[in-house]
Amino acid sequence: MRRHLYLLLILCAASILGMFWACNHPSNIDEQMPDVVSYNFNIRPILSDKCYKCHGPDASKRQAGLRLDMPESAFKALKDDPNAHVLVPGSPAMSELFRRVSTNDTTEMMPPANSNLKRLTPHEVDLVKKWIKQGAKFEKHWAFVPPKVVPLPEVKDKAWPKTPIDNFILQKQEQYGLKPNPEADKERLLKRVSFDLTGLPPSLDMMDRFLADKSSDAYGKVVDELMKSPAYGEKMTLHWLDVARYADSHGYQDDNYRTQWPWRDWVIHAFNENLPYDKFITWQLAGDLMPNATKEQLLATGFNRNHKITEEGGVINEEYRVAYVTDRTNTFGKALLGVTIECAHCHDHKYDPFSQKEYYQLFAFFNQVKEPGIQSTVGGPETYAKRPMMQVTNDDVKGILKFVNKQDTGKLIVSVMGDSEVYRKTYVLKRGNYDTHGDEVQPGTPKAILPFDSSLPKNRLGLAEWLFSRKNPLAARAFVNQTWQEFFGKGIVKSSGDFGMQGDLPSHPELLDWLSVDFMDHGWDIKRLVKQLVMSATYRQSAVVSPDKLKIDPDNTYLARGPRSRLPAEFVRDMVLASSGILNKTIGGPSVNPYQPAGLWENATSGRGILANYRQVHGPNLYRRGMYTLIKRTVPPVEMAIFDASNRDQCEVKRLRTNTPLQALLMENDPTVLEAARVLATKLLQEKSTSKEKVYKAFRLIICRKPNDKEQAILDSYYNEELKAMDLQTAGKVLNVGEYPLPDNLNKVNLAAMMKVVDAIYNLEEAITKT
Repeated sequence: MRRHLYLLLILCAASILGMFWACNHPSNIDEQMPDVVSYNFNIRPILSDKCYKCHGPDASKRQAGLRLDMPESAFKALKDDPNAHVLVPGSPAMSELFRRVSTNDTTEMMPPANSNLKRLTPHEVDLVKKWIKQGAKFEKHWAFVPPKVVPLPEVKDKAWPKTPIDNFILQKQEQYGLKPNPEADKERLLKRVSFDLTGLPPSLDMMDRFLADKSSDAYGKVVDELMKSPAYGEKMTLHWLDVARYADSHGYQDDNYRTQWPWRDWVIHAFNENLPYDKFITWQLAGDLMPNATKEQLLATGFNRNHKITEEGGVINEEYRVAYVTDRTNTFGKALLGVTIECAHCHDHKYDPFSQKEYYQLFAFFNQVKEPGIQSTVGGPETYAKRPMMQVTNDDVKGILKFVNKQDTGKLIVSVMGDSEVYRKTYVLKRGNYDTHGDEVQPGTPKAILPFDSSLPKNRLGLAEWLFSRKNPLAARAFVNQTWQEFFGKGIVKSSGDFGMQGDLPSHPELLDWLSVDFMDHGWDIKRLVKQLVMSATYRQSAVVSPDKLKIDPDNTYLARGPRSRLPAEFVRDMVLASSGILNKTIGGPSVNPYQPAGLWENATSGRGILANYRQVHGPNLYRRGMYTLIKRTVPPVEMAIFDASNRDQCEVKRLRTNTPLQALLMENDPTVLEAARVLATKLLQEKSTSKEKVYKAFRLIICRKPNDKEQAILDSYYNEELKAMDLQTAGKVLNVGEYPLPDNLNKVNLAAMMKVVDAIYNLEEAITKT
């Protein structure tokens, strides 16, 4: 155990040294002066960061009547000096913008010394100067221009690319003097792609078959096999649950139970059936409005009823109803457009060209839902879903809803969408207050993205048609970017929920456009997109990083090495359960309560409703995948929270990824991990093999590769040490964890010693890391 802790300390120290290196050896790529300065990629980010607070889209905060995000304003003479101009194309010296950002005179400098905004760096000042000298040409924000077909870049190393993706990646690497890593070894590559496509480690059988297959298409065959697995749909669904703010409770103080899990079953089914993305979203936005809508299409609309709902007495009905509509509007913007439309809820957006009026025009599409702010207080099963709702019958699960895992004959109801028969007017809400009406507005969309076509129906179905217009610049980009993020750790646009002026620029804008157009041209085929990513040479690279690459590109922006990241919270659990052989692979069904520290719910509850007290499940349900762990919003599962899982309060398109001592403590003490170690050790001891062979097999099951000689020797030595130090009483304490049955006929001392070794392997960094 001391050696185990020592190894963990080494890993922590390495992590800290890595962060220190990255901070003190920043990338020099972004400091290079381009031959042609782009307004979109070089100048607008500077203005947005340093100038738009006072000279941007928000009229209420604008100073000196100057707006720098529009050329017609930026080229005008100054309000208080008709002979001076902010920008004089070709002449930095005559341009007030350049003079003000480059001066050291505190009475004239911009941003002002007292503004709390950082001054432009010397490199940024030089960029502004060169841009003005080259004509000060403005461009529409890149994200609001529809993606266009772009030719594949020419590259010097013509042997490396395996898919068109690689041409774009390699072209950028060659531009900055980088070279891609060689392909990862087969074991690490298999682990990577197995977790990325199923959220589960590969089986020993799959490892052995892949290692033995010397054919040129061995990797492609494994990819196809993994994508046909039902676990593919579960893996893809996990991200969508974050996007859709799915949870098993209503979310406010009483936080009672809700039955939205049949919608989750539908999402898994949709991914496995490869429902095209345009249909996948249209059904969720407006399945109830489709001609001759089926029950499946109606169930899909549960997406927009996953928001928090109150059951508390004394609340103001309209206040909460408006809150629900606001949530749907904000989710639409962030999840499907990748923009921060919510910033225009109370006033014009300060950085992006979205007015408050346009926000409420978008709001109007969701304002017709036939729902009250409160319809019942905490009670029995009749409150588990809220109107409008649908019932899932036993006949349904035998027919059109056969994918719903209804486990009993009781009444099952789900909240879905449904508009009122009476039209509800929509108004601009002054300062966002629910009861302060301004001008009435009609359904519409932000003009900067794409004006709403008057020929479309002014309802959610029309909004879905608008979203998937080939002229819409954001729908394909937003989804492609989120999908890229799932496989490479971060999006081509790092700020995947913000493609606006304050968001990150795409690292590979041409690639993002190419993927988006290709995605649309091939029928919004999600599986095809996923396969493109994992088949690329870019994805298959080794994750090993050299000092030179770390110095030039510490964040791996230009992908000269493979993706390396910790597994998501749910997959940490899945890895433990699957490798030990106790994973319950049942697809779908109600969420479950696995082990949890005593008293968490009881100390943070109103004392009302079915979720007032924690009732742990037993038997096979105790070993279900992490995505089926019940999420009570006010007290989310502690082991998930420690590993950065969302509590599903609101739409989340990108999880935080932290590295804290709590995560190591959890792996050391979580009863699920300890129980899995005991069960795997039991299975190993029941096999006719040497202790060395048992350790070897445990390592392969958990780490997904063969141990090298040094690793094998350390683990063998640890087993022998534990075996010598172990007595029957100590063994009894070690083995007393979890509910999985313990055989009576095994040597408990041997079992406890082997359990310690297995547990140590589970606690290696590599066990929970995709490399």
